[in-house]
Amino acid sequence: MASVLNFPHADHHSAASSSSTHDLNDSYFSSSFEPPNASFQIQMNPLSSHPPRTPRTSVTSSSVKFGSEIYTSQEIADEAHIELNEDAETDDEDEKTREEAMNRIPKEVVWQDLLTTANGRDKAFKLMQYSLRMYLLFHSSAASLGNKARPGWEAALFKRFESTISGFSLTRKCLILFNWLAPLNHILADNSADPSDPLTPLTPTSSKPNSNKKPIRKHLLHTFLHTSPPVLLELVNGVSDDIATFSKLGLIGRKTGDRAGKFADWCWFVGTLVNLVENSVERGVILDLQHQVESRLYSESMTGATTKSNPSANRVDHKELERLQRQDYWIQVTRMKLLMDLIFVSYNVFRLKRAKSSIQTFTGLASAALSTAKLYDRHKTSIVKAAKFA
Repeated sequence: MASVLNFPHADHHSAASSSSTHDLNDSYFSSSFEPPNASFQIQMNPLSSHPPRTPRTSVTSSSVKFGSEIYTSQEIADEAHIELNEDAETDDEDEKTREEAMNRIPKEVVWQDLLTTANGRDKAFKLMQYSLRMYLLFHSSAASLGNKARPGWEAALFKRFESTISGFSLTRKCLILFNWLAPLNHILADNSADPSDPLTPLTPTSSKPNSNKKPIRKHLLHTFLHTSPPVLLELVNGVSDDIATFSKLGLIGRKTGDRAGKFADWCWFVGTLVNLVENSVERGVILDLQHQVESRLYSESMTGATTKSNPSANRVDHKELERLQRQDYWIQVTRMKLLMDLIFVSYNVFRLKRAKSSIQTFTGLASAALSTAKLYDRHKTSIVKAAKFA
């Protein structure tokens, strides 16, 4: 069966097409290029494998149809890209504000906040103590190499410095008195279990926690036996240090104080080893997380994702990487401080005599500088956070 095509009003069609050439050009790719009065009838062969084609709405058509706005996918993507860029700019402004606040804080303000705590005063006195010891060490070495006799005023000055160093040592011991209260409170807090706490295991006789019941008291010996060894070690170390300090103050006999001091050195030695192991494990976790973030950033860069194409995810990854790198830096600082403490206390524990004064002076000053730097950064960060949320 042949297809039949009818084109009525042929003269009117040619006249309309010749009079409006720009309309024809505008609708060249449209399916309605014929005039409105023209009829175009198509009859296809039913046995044909090609069905009649229906006109499709152009994607690049007008954005307004019947009074409602129709957005293309490109416009939606552009709007989302603008919102992500605005979020990235907000994060940049917050980061710049934080950096400016960190740079604006005077050092005197940080030191004032640091010295209000007992720990901060201990670090400041330790710096002064070992700085004086370092000065005396170098001066005595130079005097011994020069083979010159010391004048009377210089000997008196050195004697005064030695007395000052001894006073700083005793002051620092008094500042850390009763440090054993923190681990003791931790142990006593575990001695009672609140039945209303959802983390408390239920007894076989009760199926639901009852808030009216009194806390179940465990036996104190049971609590001490089930306490973690680092907490017990910190408790025993604090008590031994206090006994040695009271002996130097004259409240306890000298022999008891010496024994307590030796036992405290052993506790310090073992505790330092435990802290070094924990530090290594923590740094391993941080390095693993850092490697994951770096791998994710590398994969995004290889797939073509950049800060402009995906600003939110890229920004989060970069901030996370900076945070992990900062944590790793201070973990390494803590490890160096622990190594200095281990060398220092090893001379007391194993009774080493060779170059004891020199090595303990170097390691003591290095430990004081590293711990003070870490505490200084902590107080500075807390000041910035307090100023931000004020």
